Amino acid sequence: MRPDAALALWQFLAKRLKAQQKVALLVVLESLGSSPGRAGFKMAVDTEGALCGSIGGGMMEIKLVELAKARMTQGISSPLLKRQIHRKTEGQDQSGMICSGEQSVVFLHLEQQHLLAIRLVLRCLKQGKPAVLQISEQGLSILPNQKNTQDFHFKRSPAFLYEENLGFKNRLYLIGGGHCALALSELLSKLDFYITLFDDRAELNTFAKNRFVHQKQRVDHYEDIGEWIPPGENIYVIVMTVGYRTDAVVIRQLLPKKFRYFGVLGSAAKMETLLEQLRGERFPEAQLARLHTPIGLKINSRTPEEIAVSIAAEVIGVKNANIHREGQ
Repeated sequence: MRPDAALALWQFLAKRLKAQQKVALLVVLESLGSSPGRAGFKMAVDTEGALCGSIGGGMMEIKLVELAKARMTQGISSPLLKRQIHRKTEGQDQSGMICSGEQSVVFLHLEQQHLLAIRLVLRCLKQGKPAVLQISEQGLSILPNQKNTQDFHFKRSPAFLYEENLGFKNRLYLIGGGHCALALSELLSKLDFYITLFDDRAELNTFAKNRFVHQKQRVDHYEDIGEWIPPGENIYVIVMTVGYRTDAVVIRQLLPKKFRYFGVLGSAAKMETLLEQLRGERFPEAQLARLHTPIGLKINSRTPEEIAVSIAAEVIGVKNANIHREGQ
């Protein structure tokens, strides 16, 4: 679930509970095959039918929303784990869909006792701090300042347990705060990226106008940029400074580190010149090969907004390269 969408969902839950209203939380715990709602998809529904979020849409979602409302009306508070199979040939647990996959959804009837946990979730999301969401037959709980090695984990038996890392799954470091960075920040802020923006230019208007990033950092120079950016499988770095020389300074600092994505904005001719210079400085070919350049998909983009679309598409392609793995 997108961070801004996640924030809206937990705020919806908190508002209903604070007003003493009944509200249910539906969470996709597991998804197999071709299924519209992946692990971590969430939806909140109150007794009036107001909704926030989604567990995949379609006929399945309509049926499960009605079931959630009926359970609240009947005063059923115990969690319900429901399997949904998207094949009409199944004898039971049919979802009404024909996309051939399946998913497991849990129903949680939330009460006043859950308000503290929900406020804790909101605080973690707003501050970008890690936390683990746990759902079991005992209900919902939050483990603050913790993070599992897997973003999602589901065990069905003997007693079911679901765990999910809350917060941002990926971190994006944008180096250079010009027009392209502003347009790209707006696009990627809608996805699962915690975005940090760097620039060394004082009074840069596009840096000041950028309200889409989560953190801004002015630097006196780029020679120490490596101290700010850690390596990692969930780290994305995009270099788009004011010119060739500052690009080269940044790249020299970061080439030895391994990132999920490392891209540099620039023309093919400019980047070939830069790569040849780095080869002459004896940077290993394996490190140079990790650079995405020229950056972005080839869609004949011209404006900063079009360039941002091409870059965002490339980044999303890298991020989702393994999205079709079982259970992800």
